[in-house]
Amino acid sequence: MRRWMLFGYAALLAGCSAEPASLLIAGADVSLTVERTKSYFWNSGWDLSLVTRRNPDCQRRYALKPAGNNVKVEVFSPEVGVYILRQGKRWYVTELKTCGFQTYQEPPPEPGDLLGTFQETDGVFKFVENKDKKAPAAQ
Repeated sequence: MRRWMLFGYAALLAGCSAEPASLLIAGADVSLTVERTKSYFWNSGWDLSLVTRRNPDCQRRYALKPAGNNVKVEVFSPEVGVYILRQGKRWYVTELKTCGFQTYQEPPPEPGDLLGTFQETDGVFKFVENKDKKAPAAQ
């Protein structure tokens, strides 16, 4: 009986899924990573987190708003070392000097150049670089 219970628990945990996607700024030592996690196979959406890294000085993980199946997080840069993220109607800012992070109450008037988007493409969650480097109007 105990063996069957362990098998059942293992089957439940097998549905866990974590998919990171990274924007490498200065190799792996300086980067932004968005990780989408589905704790159980029956979850319909994704939990999201942002990992800011500037080795060896700092590395932090911050929770973002959970998302449905269509995860899309845009990354803007108004100045060197500062990054603004847009996830739907939510805006966040992070800086890599201390790996700080905060949520904007109102959309920033000028978020900077659009560097790209964390999104699923061809079934793979990844960072897709913006070839134009022009920011769309803030919503």
